[in-house]
Amino acid sequence: MNGIQRCDWARTPLAIAYHDNEWGVPVHDDVVLFEFLTLEGAQAGLSWETILKKRDAYRAAFASFDPARVARFTPARIERLLLNPGIVRNRLKVVSTVTNAKAFLRIQREFGSFDAYVWPFVGGSPRVNRWRTLAEIPARTAESDALSRDLLRRDFKFVGSTICYAFMQAVGLVNDHTVDCFRYRS
Repeated sequence: MNGIQRCDWARTPLAIAYHDNEWGVPVHDDVVLFEFLTLEGAQAGLSWETILKKRDAYRAAFASFDPARVARFTPARIERLLLNPGIVRNRLKVVSTVTNAKAFLRIQREFGSFDAYVWPFVGGSPRVNRWRTLAEIPARTAESDALSRDLLRRDFKFVGSTICYAFMQAVGLVNDHTVDCFRYRS
């Protein structure tokens, strides 16, 4: 792959673009944080590649991940979403996106932003790990356990610890690029 050393999971063109440009980059934009929280929940039981392929359809279906707009989705709108082949048409996952948008707005009101809420779970700056292989990377950590517990307490759905850890990796709360990856130090 052009002689560039990447994390072993980045093998397809879509995964490579995502790995090289987004995965592990610290995010402080609430809309992007809501997008990744939604997509990680939608991914449960599926491959991330499947979700990446559906990402544009998700943006269209869920108001560009504007939590205030998603929180106002009606039962009729949810029924229409369940007919949309561009997204994962799992009722629980679709309904959870609306439920999570409402909970997300409550966090924004309480903390000023979701960003201000989520970053303290890693002490305010990215947790940099030193994994040599993908096999070393955990599926969950004490931090993802704590985030999951707190989100569940705040009425979020599809935010188990494994989903929370994937979210933390995606938005750069943790740097889980393997040490031989060109993105490890960037």
